[in-house]
Amino acid sequence: MRRRAVLVTLISTLLALGVPGASSAAESASPDLYVSPAGDDHANGTARHPVRTLDRARDLARARVADMKGDLTVHLASGTYRRTEPLVLNARDSGTGGHKVIWQGTGRTVISGGRRVSGWRKVTGRPGLWSAPAPQGLTDTRQVYVDGVRAQRARGAVPVDLTQTATGYTASSDTLAHWKHPTDAEFVYTSGEALWNIERNGLGQWTEPRCRIAAAEGTTITMVQPCWDNSNKRVEFPDIPGRTVSMVGPGHLTNSGRATYIENAYELLDQPGEWYLDRAAHRVYYLPRKGENPARADVEAAQAEKLIDGQGTASAPVHDIAFRGLQFSYATWLTPSRPEGFSEIQAGYTITGEKGWATQGLCQYVEGGTCPFASWTKMPGNVSLTYGQRIEFGDDVFAHLGASGLDLGTGSTDSRVNGSVFTDISGNGLEIGGVDGQTPASGEQVTNNHLYGLPREFHGGVAILNGYTQHNTIAHNQIDHVGYSAISLGWGGWPDKIGDPATPNPSHDNAVRDNLIFDYMQMLDDGGGIYTQGLTGTSMADGEKVTGNVIHDQWGLGKNVYTDNGCTYETVEGNVLYNASYANVASRHTDYRDDLGNNDPTLVKDNWWEEGTSDGDNKGLVTSGNKIMAGLSDVPSEILDNAGLEPAYAPLLDRRIGAPSAPEAPSRVGTSSAGADALYATFNPSFVDGGSPVTGYTARAYDASGRQVGEQTVTAAEFKRTAIVRIGGLPSSGGPFTVTVTASNAHGGSAPSLASLPLTPAAVTALPGAPTSPRLRTASSAATVAWTPPTATGDAKVIGYRVTVSDGRDPIEVMGRDVLVTQPSAKGMFRVIGGLKPATSYTVTIAAVTAAGTGPTATTTATTKP
Repeated sequence: MRRRAVLVTLISTLLALGVPGASSAAESASPDLYVSPAGDDHANGTARHPVRTLDRARDLARARVADMKGDLTVHLASGTYRRTEPLVLNARDSGTGGHKVIWQGTGRTVISGGRRVSGWRKVTGRPGLWSAPAPQGLTDTRQVYVDGVRAQRARGAVPVDLTQTATGYTASSDTLAHWKHPTDAEFVYTSGEALWNIERNGLGQWTEPRCRIAAAEGTTITMVQPCWDNSNKRVEFPDIPGRTVSMVGPGHLTNSGRATYIENAYELLDQPGEWYLDRAAHRVYYLPRKGENPARADVEAAQAEKLIDGQGTASAPVHDIAFRGLQFSYATWLTPSRPEGFSEIQAGYTITGEKGWATQGLCQYVEGGTCPFASWTKMPGNVSLTYGQRIEFGDDVFAHLGASGLDLGTGSTDSRVNGSVFTDISGNGLEIGGVDGQTPASGEQVTNNHLYGLPREFHGGVAILNGYTQHNTIAHNQIDHVGYSAISLGWGGWPDKIGDPATPNPSHDNAVRDNLIFDYMQMLDDGGGIYTQGLTGTSMADGEKVTGNVIHDQWGLGKNVYTDNGCTYETVEGNVLYNASYANVASRHTDYRDDLGNNDPTLVKDNWWEEGTSDGDNKGLVTSGNKIMAGLSDVPSEILDNAGLEPAYAPLLDRRIGAPSAPEAPSRVGTSSAGADALYATFNPSFVDGGSPVTGYTARAYDASGRQVGEQTVTAAEFKRTAIVRIGGLPSSGGPFTVTVTASNAHGGSAPSLASLPLTPAAVTALPGAPTSPRLRTASSAATVAWTPPTATGDAKVIGYRVTVSDGRDPIEVMGRDVLVTQPSAKGMFRVIGGLKPATSYTVTIAAVTAAGTGPTATTTATTKP
């Protein structure tokens, strides 16, 4: 080592003096390797003679690691490195002697699994439609991108009525049998709350399963196996109707198995931005968006299913490798297109294999059940490492991906993900550990990353998924504009649903702190900003710590911090929690590990929140020192400033990926009567904004012939406040009507959403009943008024509440998504009233508002604290 140091010093001196030949000597002395898309794999990998492929660089690096005297850097020049197969790394590619092998990007270095689609021509007889030959070797894909903007697989309403059978459906006509390739088509079952006339079609409010058609013959639709059985034959307890033995979701697709929509068929190409791959004809079809010309665009079809595959083992881990300054893009995941389909359980985990429905995740509850509890199949990562030790990802981008972005899988230890961006990913952003309880991930640190605009395809996915883990830290990340939960931790707690104790697992000493989370649960329901389920440790000392996070502006029904079944030994302390649709912190669960009737031990302490629950010890569920906040001015600024990205990482928020574009279309449109000639429409907002904030929404009503009969535009801010759009002036005898919604930003308007179910407006005259269970939870200068919806709403849906305070201030108008989503399940509601005087008695009344008017009031009185 000393001789090398002397040599390097001598060469540096010669370089400084400009001695001829010093540059060549420097190259031969350097252990580093150089790669360029314009390189040559017969070269020696020096700066002057770089190699071309990652595989060749890996092989050269592999030959040098035994002699490492410092870090070995593989320099990747700016450009695109295309992969049809992953770069496979194993123990031989690891650093040695405490040094790392560093894969270092330069400028914009993209590791791509895509194939460029060229040779575009207009399709004769189909105005606006273009086609091109599929690239050689591309046999299937689920993702196409145009100038870095994800296109939509052709989709639309199911064109026939379906009656479910044991193997699929009987259709009302033979329409599907006459499609070009009906077996390409995939039914999608979107769930969420059954709000207004929005159907819940999935396998729980948090899921969106998918199954492909196996055959369409006449009116007989046969679905692929095992996806169909895994989604419809899940074992239920014989003595507990409707309760699956897995205790997660229903045993079969709800709503008689009706699909929400159908995807991936030539016949569905009817909206700008849609594409279809005709695998039989080996052609790609695309309907361009406004201003696009496919002949001049960079059109990428995702082909490779993995980009990096770190294949460590328990006895030979892959270790001491860093990936810095790289972008991972254009990889796909084809399992959902195959007979396995996507039979979702939760957070992208699925039931797989023949008769998986009969054994997987059922453990001791059925003969042959797989153990430990919840051993389902995890969504793979397009970048994946198993048994990786001291792996580092820094200043990277995970974007335009078709599975999970990054998976630090079983046996991962002491790895770091820092300063990176995760966006435009089909499923989970980042996965850590597994759910099988074997070899938990430990010592992982996920810090100062920006995760947003996901999941794009498998909408039950989450931004960060943490399975069975130990000593992990998830801190100072910003997570925003996501379709479901932001951070999900733990598994194996569900047995308390039948009075059994939570299944033991190896998790302990995990911390989720100082993250900024907002605009989450923008599409599905029953989740949270930070969601935890199952035992988190062995005591309050080593249980999960959720501290210093700022979590706000939830859309779907759920909580800011959600302690779900079996969540035990969690501390929720010092967080700022507001604008939740159900609760800031919930839920209470009985601890069945003994017969004492206690709750799962949980500490909720010193948070700033709105729900205002009093201090107390509810059989182990301890609430202490929490403060009602009427606004952010009540919260110490240092707590707000500390959450989210640390100052050095703030530029990540300006690092937008892909070309600016119009937003994604809104989803889950529902309608309700607003009078004899008007409809109220609600929908899930666009959480993919195209690089520019959504500014407004336009709802359009159509009659049965498809003729537009009404339109109303609202600003995004107004819709966020009210959650409804009123479309008036409809023909009084022209129903039923359907509604579609488009979103707009500075770059244009989205494609229309899928249409709502048809509804005929009706006159509304009967007023709603009074809200129930009113109560006032007081602090010294603020109070939380809480209530539950009226048991009877007359002949219309509640769209708001009118809250009146006895101090003479103007009535408070309460509107928003929580008003709508709390009604079907009679969940409680709350609002904070600020500006109160200490030690003063106040009376508050609450009345429900519908299209018929304002109903009778419910009254509560309390005195503020001194």
